Amino acid sequence: MTSASGPAAAWRPGTQGGDLLPSGPAGRLSTPAGDGHGPQTGPPTVTIGSYPDYPSAQRVVDYLADNRFPVEHSAIVGTNLTLVETVLGRMTTGRAALLGAGTGAWFGLFIGLLFGIFTVGNWLAVILVGLVIGAIWGAVFGAVAHAMTGGQRDFTSASSLRAGQYAVTVDAQLADQARQLLGRMQMPGSAANAR
Repeated sequence: MTSASGPAAAWRPGTQGGDLLPSGPAGRLSTPAGDGHGPQTGPPTVTIGSYPDYPSAQRVVDYLADNRFPVEHSAIVGTNLTLVETVLGRMTTGRAALLGAGTGAWFGLFIGLLFGIFTVGNWLAVILVGLVIGAIWGAVFGAVAHAMTGGQRDFTSASSLRAGQYAVTVDAQLADQARQLLGRMQMPGSAANAR
């Protein structure tokens, strides 16, 4: 009985070493480094203060930077995250067509400019035709896309993440230096909770 040789010979399900994958078009696959629980984290950090809003935390890091603290070893961490979806208005098929026409007009203008560059004759007409055709197709696609939702989402909205609290963290070996600097800082109306 002959045995196969080469890179694919190592891959045999159910045998010792059978968890190795065969090589693909880009070469041999390798297992990720580390413990398999995501990217490696940096050095241990310590929270030097918690603030109710981002500008307060930003002021603290700015103060540290002004006092020659190595701020590349600090971070602002938002905690208690909340997803807020702000409803901007009602969406109708007509409004969807209008928004689609605007988007299509920009795309058509771009294509018209590209063709206009290489046009020997009336380049302005080429740009305008691209803009009009883009607006028409954008309106059609916008209206059709909205009609296909079947009334499931008849509003427009914008989503954002908001944090309930902002913590300023620094590398553990620099925590004492940061706390000393923050002890000299006066922040009116701030609720800094040094730990």
